[in-house]
Amino acid sequence: MKWKYTVLICLVAAVLSGITGCSNTTATNINAGMDAIDIMDYETALASFEKAIVTGEDREEAYRGQGLALMGLTQYEEAQKALLEALNAHIGGPDELAFDINYYLAASYYKTGDLNQATDVYTAILALQPKEIQAYYLRGCAELESDQYEKAVSDFESAMQLAPQDYDLFIDIFLNLDKNGYTDAGTAYLQKLLDENNEKMNLYDQGRICYYLKDYENARNHLEEARLDSNDADIIIMLGKTYEALGDNNYAATIYAGYLKEVEHADIWNRLGLCRMELGDYQAALEAFQSGMKLNDSQMMQTLYYNEIVSYEYLQQYNQAIVSMEAYLEKYPDDAKALREYEFLKTR
Repeated sequence: MKWKYTVLICLVAAVLSGITGCSNTTATNINAGMDAIDIMDYETALASFEKAIVTGEDREEAYRGQGLALMGLTQYEEAQKALLEALNAHIGGPDELAFDINYYLAASYYKTGDLNQATDVYTAILALQPKEIQAYYLRGCAELESDQYEKAVSDFESAMQLAPQDYDLFIDIFLNLDKNGYTDAGTAYLQKLLDENNEKMNLYDQGRICYYLKDYENARNHLEEARLDSNDADIIIMLGKTYEALGDNNYAATIYAGYLKEVEHADIWNRLGLCRMELGDYQAALEAFQSGMKLNDSQMMQTLYYNEIVSYEYLQQYNQAIVSMEAYLEKYPDDAKALREYEFLKTR
């Protein structure tokens, strides 16, 4: 309850009072810290933010950055403390930065399994921004994880009503419902979306909705037609995944490889690697994952890193797999699946 009230006070009391303060107007260390976060050098980032705090740079920004760096190091409880300090340092009424900090705070609670705390933060956000689509969606996710299905559905539907043509939102809701065993409910939302908006949707959107509805034939047809007009990476990924779902990994790999001759793309390197694994060519899979890793895409790095380890296993290079897994776990120590795999590898 203490954290809940802290968040509410930081968001609401700021509206009622004109708090004033002073800080160093330069942001040299904060900027250096954010640059380090961009390249996932979280230890260097922490040192920069610590220096920013000591030298009197903007405390809200500095503690926010510290929280982000700690989240990158998967030290979520310490991140929560830093993010709460950032909120305590906030001056004036709620603004975009204050809401941003609260979203990260809620994410850190989610990561530690404190689903009620995460829900409380989203509730505090919605108290001030009752049309905040992201808060409804994320609160629904937290509620779904804590077996509050009816509340989750209510929040998901609130989000969908506020953004009736946000197809990404509908797909994300479907994926969360599917993951938690409510596939039929998620499918119903997508089918309704398709029925009501089919004529408004472009070919890519029609194709990807059909894909998630497991109507792979129509998905392929729409996406092939979409590719005639654009060689966009999103279209290539969905088209390739559709061929994978149809059991044609060879052609999916051809699509991915053709795109990569023109444009480097971490996600497509990953998809190509997965196809190569399905085809039993583990050396080619390993090379694809490693090519993707060279791009340093922060959103894909963990996935590529893990898949590289799996490739070493299939190649029976167990010593290398163990070395890589130990390095992986230093970066991602909260990956329960990887921890189990590490125990297995040590028996080989």
